[in-house]
Parts: sequence; C-alpha cells; structure tokens
Amino acid sequence: MDEEKNNEQVSANPSTTGATTTNVQPDSEKKGFNIASMVLGIVSLVAFCFWYISIPCAILAIIFGIVGRHKGGHGMGIAGLVLGIIVVVLWVLLLALAAVGVAYIGNNVDWSSLPSSYSTLY
Repeated sequence: MDEEKNNEQVSANPSTTGATTTNVQPDSEKKGFNIASMVLGIVSLVAFCFWYISIPCAILAIIFGIVGRHKGGHGMGIAGLVLGIIVVVLWVLLLALAAVGVAYIGNNVDWSSLPSSYSTLY
C-alpha cells in the first residue's frame, strides 16, 4: 500500500518523470477575447441607432479584437475587429455628414422669408 502511494507521487511529479512543463494557455482563455470582440461587434452593428450602446461596444470590440489576435486567436477576433471598425467609420461619416448639412443649411437659409413667429427664435 505504501509503495503504491510512493509510485503515484513519483509519477505525478514532472521533474522525476522527465516531462517538461510549458506555460500554455488553455483554449478557453485564448478564445475569450475573440468571442467578446465578435459579440460586441455584432451588438454595435445591430444597435447602431442607439449611439450610447453602439459606440462603446464598437470601441470595446476593436480593443478585444486586437488583444485576442495577440493571444493567438484569429477568426472571431478579426470578425469583431472588422465590425467594430465598420461601426466607428459609419458613425464618423454620419457625424461629418450632419455637420456639413447643418453648415449648409445655416448659410443658405433666408431667415427674413420665414414667418414672423419664427423671428423670436433667432
């Protein structure tokens, strides 16, 4: 009985069996950032109309996609990264278009032709 315990202890110790240990991350840790990136990228695209959800999710999708790629993931991390970038670019274009529209309207409206009830607003 004591010999069996000694044999189990010896075989469980990697230094005595000749096995080498490596610092390998489990697959679940490698995939965590990639999955989070993809999910956040999808959420940011689906919730595009709600800027307070879409923009933070897109930024987090980009960050998690970059971190996930450095940890060794590829497919889902790249998908989240691309979706996040697409949403950020769409928001920048939308805001630029709105700024140009406001500037155009502000310069090309004849305020004197508006009814007198509007003159109190301006």
